[in-house]
Amino acid sequence: MSSTTREEAQLPDPTIGRTRNATTALVFEDRAYSRAELDALASGLAVRLAGRGVEAGTRVALMSSNRPEFVVAVQAIWKLGASVVLLSPAYKLDEVAHALELTCPVAAVGDHPVLAAHADMLNLDEPITPESGEGPGIRHDPGAEALLVFSSGTTGLPKAVRHTHGSLAAAVAHWRDALQLTPADRVQVLTPPSHILGILNIATALEVGAWLRLHRRFDIDLMLRHIERDRITVEMAVAPIALAIAQHPDLESYDLSSLRYIMWGATPVTASITDIVTRRTGVGWVPAYGASELPVIACNPIDGARLDSVGRPVPGVSVRVVSLDTGEILPASGVGEIQVRAESLMAGYLPADANPDAFDDGWYRTGDVGYLDEDGWLRLTDRSKEMIKVKGFQVAPAEVESVLHGHPDVADCAVFGVPDPATGEAVIAAVVTGTPVTEAELIALVGDRLASYKRPSRILPVPEIPRLPSGKVLRRVLKERYGRPSDE
Repeated sequence: MSSTTREEAQLPDPTIGRTRNATTALVFEDRAYSRAELDALASGLAVRLAGRGVEAGTRVALMSSNRPEFVVAVQAIWKLGASVVLLSPAYKLDEVAHALELTCPVAAVGDHPVLAAHADMLNLDEPITPESGEGPGIRHDPGAEALLVFSSGTTGLPKAVRHTHGSLAAAVAHWRDALQLTPADRVQVLTPPSHILGILNIATALEVGAWLRLHRRFDIDLMLRHIERDRITVEMAVAPIALAIAQHPDLESYDLSSLRYIMWGATPVTASITDIVTRRTGVGWVPAYGASELPVIACNPIDGARLDSVGRPVPGVSVRVVSLDTGEILPASGVGEIQVRAESLMAGYLPADANPDAFDDGWYRTGDVGYLDEDGWLRLTDRSKEMIKVKGFQVAPAEVESVLHGHPDVADCAVFGVPDPATGEAVIAAVVTGTPVTEAELIALVGDRLASYKRPSRILPVPEIPRLPSGKVLRRVLKERYGRPSDE
């Protein structure tokens, strides 16, 4: 994380004045883009993509840092009736190879050398020539595939979550209504746009006509500086951002009075952190709950939000709780698996063989455990699935374990998560070794093969991995034995 001095924060912003113009759709650093400019750039890029074989019904891989060209690329792909495969810039070679093999895109666009190593990538660092006029027509068949994002499974490599234009449009409408966003709002996005929350925030802001600032990367000083300077009205936060706000030594020196609220999503709310921020700034929080498969499930009311609940199901989303033992629908306050359905539900997974276990008679099985109380407030108590959530990103234990098993001195291993105040959860690896191997060596092995957020924060030497007779790892036993919070 870089820092910004208070002297820099006092410099005049070259976008102020023209970015307050009602036609401004997006701001990045000192450059403002109108809706017409974005459309012209998207049309120009669409022409180049069409020359590479992109047409309706095809897929295009997009691996890009946070930049305006990311937004332009998504719009260009949609103009051609194609769907966009979002690849995290944190992915390493093997992860990108898996994603490309799974989704079979006909073209690639981005700014990342890892994607360029696998495909003939149209580089976003090259200038885009705007196309005058309307350019290629936008096709929005609600049933057509629009977007693929990746969600980790518990038993293997990440799955691709398929959204249609119809399901994505429904998710955007749910997010707009839940957060009460209007053209008068001013928001900024610091989270990766390849994550469902990032692309949802961008798509919703553009659909609503809100003023949007996109940041190259997360920088707490820049974030606070632009809340003050741009008069941001809604701030989006995940656990690391919330913690950085709470720990900022000069937080009171920034004028955050323009904020209506801060939204907390992707990880459970840490009440101590929210309390500190509200006490120091006077700004309240709005917890929300969603998933890649159904982006907006529940949200707190803007007025009267509660930190002990992810809120009530948003209008248009149905939620039920079923018994973990029998699958029967439970009454109010009965604890079980949370299942959801809505028009915003994904079309399904790739590979297709992951779909049968994902649904129960048309209801998506979230794998989260909780209950709906008598008044309809939804509370999460546990996760029946084994995914670990780090900074809002899902980490599949099996994926990390497969890398560790590749070390010649690792006889057995199991990966699990423990609470962490900075990241939501931390990845812990219990390892049985035949001969001594250093913690740093194993952590580096994972870091070389997988995205940095999947890297274990601790390696625990253990005499054996607890398993059922079937061979299934008893991760709950590992958590009970070794899973103290990482800050202890």
